[in-house]
Amino acid sequence: MPFLHERLANGLDVIAETSDSAVSTSVGFFVLTGARDESDDLWGTSHFLEHMVFKGTSDISGDEINRRFDAMGAAANAFTSEEDTVYYATVLPEQQDDAVDLLARMMRPALRAEDFETERLVILEEIRMYDDQPPFGADDRCRAAFFGRHPLARSVLGSTDSIRALPIDAMRDYHRRRYAPGTMVLAASGAVDFRALVAAARRLCGDWEPMPAAGRVVRDAPRRAARPGIERIVRPQASLGYAVSMVAGPAEDDPDRHAARLLAILLGDSSGSRLYWELVDTGEAEHAGCAHDDFLDAGLFVTQLSCDPADVTPLLARIAETYAAATREPIAPDEFDRARNKLASRVVLAGEKPRRRLFDVGLEWAHRRRHRSVADTLHIVESLSLDDVHRVLATWPLDAPGAVVVAGPVADA
Repeated sequence: MPFLHERLANGLDVIAETSDSAVSTSVGFFVLTGARDESDDLWGTSHFLEHMVFKGTSDISGDEINRRFDAMGAAANAFTSEEDTVYYATVLPEQQDDAVDLLARMMRPALRAEDFETERLVILEEIRMYDDQPPFGADDRCRAAFFGRHPLARSVLGSTDSIRALPIDAMRDYHRRRYAPGTMVLAASGAVDFRALVAAARRLCGDWEPMPAAGRVVRDAPRRAARPGIERIVRPQASLGYAVSMVAGPAEDDPDRHAARLLAILLGDSSGSRLYWELVDTGEAEHAGCAHDDFLDAGLFVTQLSCDPADVTPLLARIAETYAAATREPIAPDEFDRARNKLASRVVLAGEKPRRRLFDVGLEWAHRRRHRSVADTLHIVESLSLDDVHRVLATWPLDAPGAVVVAGPVADA
């Protein structure tokens, strides 16, 4: 799959991974901004701004944006994370120009005061809804305890207080500073006409004002200051008990992150893992899983459990023992091979989907200014060894004291 790159005079990177066999085209703008880039008085602005982008431009209404995407037959959406905000559309190849045109115009939203006040109510309802459904905010609370003073501790949604207090002028200034060449990437994957993509970018984005060097994204952060221990959330309406725990793992720039992902599959995948056979297949837990998440300068292993409220504490102890056993005893080669085959299959299957490749290619370039093909990633996975997994277990023990949040109908679950 050829990779193509061109940088406009104002600093906007235009990239594409093309495929002769693809029958769809995915395009998107990747903005290097997220919850970690917000101050206390801007908490939740990145996600709020994502909503506002869909409310329209100076000459295109929000309803018209939806109608235009619908007329293309596009699968279009957006998401905000701790480190990125992404707007994307997947279309038939003949709709590439229309999709790029609309997405580019959306990147310069009107940010009207009346839309701002309406959407503020939507965000506040979203926060309440998130807090009122399983696992009742336990994951955000656990992340805050795990990261402490580090900006990754911030919830993407913000808080009810921060959203209520946010003035529209602060959002407009945030947009001006963050949605600028140098902090944005226009990416495409699949059946891409790269020459047309660059031409559209020059026409639609070429006059965007570049952000001065002094205003570029800087992500220096204090060291993580975790609060180990157990916090509890009481929700009398809950029918199950929930637990989320977090311990440190390799960051995005650590070569061991691939072995960490394999280890998480081996221990806590949704089928065929040690936690699955130990707790889910036996009927003792509705769900018990482990995943590895990585960020630019931090990583973590996340364990999630849902079960009968009375069983949360003993099953957490069983999970800790499962992790300790993996550290004490060598992992069997056949178990390792099964997990590695799963990871390799997922890399290949995801690589066949232009939209999934769009995210991989766009985020890799936005974060690291590099391209990694499916073949490159597959080679890394196939090169992993048992020694790599054992090294991760020794360096980042999953049974180490971490942050734990339990949610359920009673305080002593």
